[in-house]
Amino acid sequence: MAAARDYYQILGVSETATVDEIKKAFRRLAKQYHPDRNPDNAQAAERFKEINEAHDVLSDPEKRKKYDQLRRYGPFAGAGTGRRQGGGAGTSSGDFGADFDLSDLGSFGGLGDLFSSIFGRRGTGRGDDAEEAIEASVSIPFRVAALGGKVPVTLPMVEVCPTCGGNGAAPGAIISTCPECKGRGIVSFGQGSFAVNRPCPVCRGKGKVPSERCPTCQGSGDVRVEKRLMITVQPGTEDGTRVRLTGQGTKGRGDVVVVFRVEPDRFFRREGLDIICVVPVNLAQALLGSRIKVKTLDGRKVVLKVPPGTQHGQKFRIAGQGIEKNGRRGDQFVEVRVEIPEHLTPEQQAAIKAFAEKTGLKY
Repeated sequence: MAAARDYYQILGVSETATVDEIKKAFRRLAKQYHPDRNPDNAQAAERFKEINEAHDVLSDPEKRKKYDQLRRYGPFAGAGTGRRQGGGAGTSSGDFGADFDLSDLGSFGGLGDLFSSIFGRRGTGRGDDAEEAIEASVSIPFRVAALGGKVPVTLPMVEVCPTCGGNGAAPGAIISTCPECKGRGIVSFGQGSFAVNRPCPVCRGKGKVPSERCPTCQGSGDVRVEKRLMITVQPGTEDGTRVRLTGQGTKGRGDVVVVFRVEPDRFFRREGLDIICVVPVNLAQALLGSRIKVKTLDGRKVVLKVPPGTQHGQKFRIAGQGIEKNGRRGDQFVEVRVEIPEHLTPEQQAAIKAFAEKTGLKY
């Protein structure tokens, strides 16, 4: 059976349509398909009924919100028509059937929690579920993010039970058809006028049950393990960068999505491909000039000339010592922080006063 059009399609409006746009579309269509203008026309009468149902839901903010929630969870295009999509309990895997009378929308709350409790994870509704990608946040040192390298990460995962090979049966157990779902692997779940199919809780969607459950996995066919991976960090990796590792997830079928979180460095900070560091110099070095050693990103030290009269906050560029990425390389900038003594001896105070008087500085 072809899937019925959803309420937005029935009214010919977009998902972001305003209440006024919905009312305008309803009036136009209701006038066109009203039974008085289409006597003895069963198709027009059915269309008029659909138009009224669509308007009743989409013009009510609360009903529309809950309808939109349902719409995101799969094939509910026939909602409100009293027709079941698919073939009831025997619907093909991945096609959850649904009957839903939208006049009852007001009685449903927390639909996200309801679906979460029904499905738990995305899949086909049978034991061979397509696995979701596992997302992991991995902290990496600033220099590893800048220069590249490898970092270890340990992730909790679900793997096929090594004892039963995934069938949930103890060694030597007899496997028979599940009496609950009659081998389909799915059962009907309903609440009021709302119904979906879900994996059978007795056989866990397998359609088969063993005479004795596997002692290792307790019949689930899965075991929880910790998997250690070495993640490659590309040079120039930024905070929030996402990397997908294909086939490294659950049961070797799903993926792992790694989100890198770059730890701050005590010496460096990043601005694009450039790196900035702050180096303290004393008053004499700033006034008279000096040569100071500055650490670079790769751990080496270079000599930087600080000219006489250097100001606090002044920056000096060390070319080519920044981050390299995609054939481009930034620079390193050294920001000078002039440190002023907090306490002076009487002799030092006298010397500073003499200097100020000779140079015309006010104090």
